[in-house]
Amino acid sequence: MSTAPPQVSSKLFGLFCLASYLLSLSYGSTFLLSLLIGSRGGNEHDAGSVISAAMLSTFAAVIVSGHLSDWLGAARSIALFGVLLVAASLGFALTPGFGHLLLFFGLLLGLGWGVFYTLGPIIVASLVTPAQRARYFALLSGSMMTGIGSGPLLGRAASALGYPVTAAFYLAALASLIGVLLFWRLDAQLKKAPSPTAAVARISWRATRQILSSRAVFPILMVGLGGCVFGGLSSFQTSYAASRSLDYSLFFFGFMGAAISSRMVIAGFVVKRDPFLASCLLSGLMMVSIVMFGFVVDSGLSYVLAAMMLGVGYGLTYSVINGLAANETPHGTTAQALLLFSLSYFIGVFGFPLLAGKIIVEHGMATLLLTVLAVALLNWLITVGRLIWRRYTVKTLQQA
Repeated sequence: MSTAPPQVSSKLFGLFCLASYLLSLSYGSTFLLSLLIGSRGGNEHDAGSVISAAMLSTFAAVIVSGHLSDWLGAARSIALFGVLLVAASLGFALTPGFGHLLLFFGLLLGLGWGVFYTLGPIIVASLVTPAQRARYFALLSGSMMTGIGSGPLLGRAASALGYPVTAAFYLAALASLIGVLLFWRLDAQLKKAPSPTAAVARISWRATRQILSSRAVFPILMVGLGGCVFGGLSSFQTSYAASRSLDYSLFFFGFMGAAISSRMVIAGFVVKRDPFLASCLLSGLMMVSIVMFGFVVDSGLSYVLAAMMLGVGYGLTYSVINGLAANETPHGTTAQALLLFSLSYFIGVFGFPLLAGKIIVEHGMATLLLTVLAVALLNWLITVGRLIWRRYTVKTLQQA
């Protein structure tokens, strides 16, 4: 009997990644909210409030996404909630001023993005074997990162062509609508694809306790801290660039290019190495990039280099710990672990901007960078602690 791992159709996975890219544009466009709200008389704290509104709805999205997946199918659930991403992008563009209505569209964004971001990796985990997960997670996250990074660049292109920044939100809405249609069509094809696993996706208190008492708790905690770094820096990059007379598109070009190329080109090599050591080195690289943003960046070149270092460090760390979260969890709880992984990420990437915006308004950008550096340091110390503990455990077992 053959034991070869099931092969995923390259055409099927390619369409899946394309649809993921298109939906990701809607979230990427939110990095322009600070610029948009600023043009309407608001400030970074107002923008942070809108972004963080999404954190509340992502809790609901993560909790119900597993039930939706079991009931409707993962791809069809993504398509249905992807309509909310279309509505959120249109709402940001059409709402005058910066009042409470923007908070409502922030909630819609959280629901749509939460279901998509949670169920996407679960689809991948169901299609491939555990040994293949890290590679395919890297391909999926690379596609999503391309979409996220393209959102702000649409805004920069619109400005260069003389269009208002709202044009980027209209384009993101159109792209997300096409992504919705693709996911709806992909549902039947994904169900026919060979699947090495058929686990229930819904979350439960029992599964949550099992996961959080296992080693999977470390990558789940790390992705939340990494989300704080990514959300804090990306959401207010337009403000950072303006404070140093730089072009914010350089950050997104550098970050996106490095994150995508590293995930697509060298992620396959990195994920085969020691994941504990890799996450330690890459988390350290993330810290170095933040130090550069705070104390070194003074030109376009140094700005791009700092962004590229962040892209490689954050991009590859995410791929490594995503695989750890799936593989270090107790047997039969992989889907639930990925749900908690996504929830932790959302708390960081959507929750931290509220604090970040308040820090900028009350204490300045330099204080925010120091705060982000402290978060990155804590993230790195977790990886150092895991390496030390493993060495101690191995030594104890050898002596025994």
